[in-house]
Amino acid sequence: MESSWLETHWARPFYLAFSFCLALGLLQAAKLYLRRQRLLRDLRDFPTPPVHWYHGHQKVFHNDNFDKIGEIIEKYPRAFPCWIGRFQAFFFIYDPDYAKTFLSRTDPKSQYLYKFIIPTLGKGLINLEGPKWFQHRRLLTPGFHFNVLKTYVDIMICSVNIMLDKWEKLCSTQDTSIEVADHINLMALDIIMKCAFSQETNCQINSTHDVYVKATFELSRIIYQRVYNFLYHHDMIFKLSPLSRRFEKLNQVTRRYTENIIQERKKSIRAGTNQDNIQKRKYQDFLDIVLSAQAKDGEIFSDIDVQSEVKTFMFAGHDTTASSLTWLLYCLAQHPEHQDRCREEIRAILGDGSSISWDQLAEMSYTTMCIKEMFRFISPIPTISRELSQPLTFPDGCSLPAGMNVFLSIWGLHHNPTVWKNPKVFDPLRFSPENSDQRHPHAFLPFSAGPRNCIGQQFAMVELKVAIALILLRFEVSLDPTKPVAFMNCVVLKPKHGLYLHLKKLPEC
Repeated sequence: MESSWLETHWARPFYLAFSFCLALGLLQAAKLYLRRQRLLRDLRDFPTPPVHWYHGHQKVFHNDNFDKIGEIIEKYPRAFPCWIGRFQAFFFIYDPDYAKTFLSRTDPKSQYLYKFIIPTLGKGLINLEGPKWFQHRRLLTPGFHFNVLKTYVDIMICSVNIMLDKWEKLCSTQDTSIEVADHINLMALDIIMKCAFSQETNCQINSTHDVYVKATFELSRIIYQRVYNFLYHHDMIFKLSPLSRRFEKLNQVTRRYTENIIQERKKSIRAGTNQDNIQKRKYQDFLDIVLSAQAKDGEIFSDIDVQSEVKTFMFAGHDTTASSLTWLLYCLAQHPEHQDRCREEIRAILGDGSSISWDQLAEMSYTTMCIKEMFRFISPIPTISRELSQPLTFPDGCSLPAGMNVFLSIWGLHHNPTVWKNPKVFDPLRFSPENSDQRHPHAFLPFSAGPRNCIGQQFAMVELKVAIALILLRFEVSLDPTKPVAFMNCVVLKPKHGLYLHLKKLPEC
């Protein structure tokens, strides 16, 4: 009698392999089903906007659709569950009371966002948790003391003037708009290199540094794509994509760039020249602090820790500030009445701007209001996130279980119509003393709040004031109507195709 094909010697391995794969597939399907049911149960207290059967809300975020997000916020004024695909959900909040409850805790950063950032930045202050984060934060905080920041003002003036000299030459040779975002990125890189690492790179003139700026720009976009594309949440699927190969090449660019900075400083320490430089500066810069900590205790700051902190501060110190200044110019170019008022204030305080003192920066009250309104209107850092280590109950009694990924939408908070009147209107007077006194303390959070607020927020504010003061003293800026600005949602919010401005040289005072 002829045997069946399953009984033949060659067919059995295929049958066993097929059965094994089928069992694995069914097990994975069961896990995904149970995960979805658990999420539906955990989020039952909160109404959800209409969800696509396959993508969830993925396209709302992936397509930089801020108008759609605004519609959701108007309809769901406190929070909403955001589905990425059918089996993953984040919880978005943008209510001041919710934000206060959320930020008062010490939950760890959400791995669904920060695990995608770690290959680029490593585990620095942004990604660290627990006692090690506290150690790093305590050691690095002196680098941002007011007495240190005061010494940076002259450095910032020099770097901004290099950029403005470039703009002046461009204006004299071409009668058209200029894309300024790239120039601002290089200027911000120049400042962080001089202030945090005491390095003269000439990066605004030497084009070899452009690759680092372009790499950080593209890396931000790829990280954002991974967060809001549920397929790319799986490392195996992402590694098989062309995007993964590009991601690794860009990481190599930033890794080499920061490693060169560290090795050059270590070389100067071995040569004995670094101590002389510190005495000339009268302060330790960021890299001095990190390497000194490593010399005292290599367990607190290993070589990997040093590399991670340098990459973190390089990225955060130039990318976020550059984006903020770009959006500030966009807002003032779009609203010339506020631009003129800032210029009048700056002229009254600085004259021709040949020198700027620390105390003069504090006198720029209207300019500061415009900077704060830019942070509200644009929100360069759109979201921050945590993974709940314990259940969280909000003031209205609604609760979330431990393990839920909660995203505080700073953009949503700053555009919430129940918090801000006419949120789509750019109005610096929102931040006048009389209008700010009664505002909820968690209604405006450009630098987050609580124990993990931004360590460099004062540095950023000083840089923005110095830069905008010098720009407005030399140029009148207006938008190019033929090249409209589009938002590109990354880790840091950026103009998708750059920012094109008409620059009109002003007569010297």
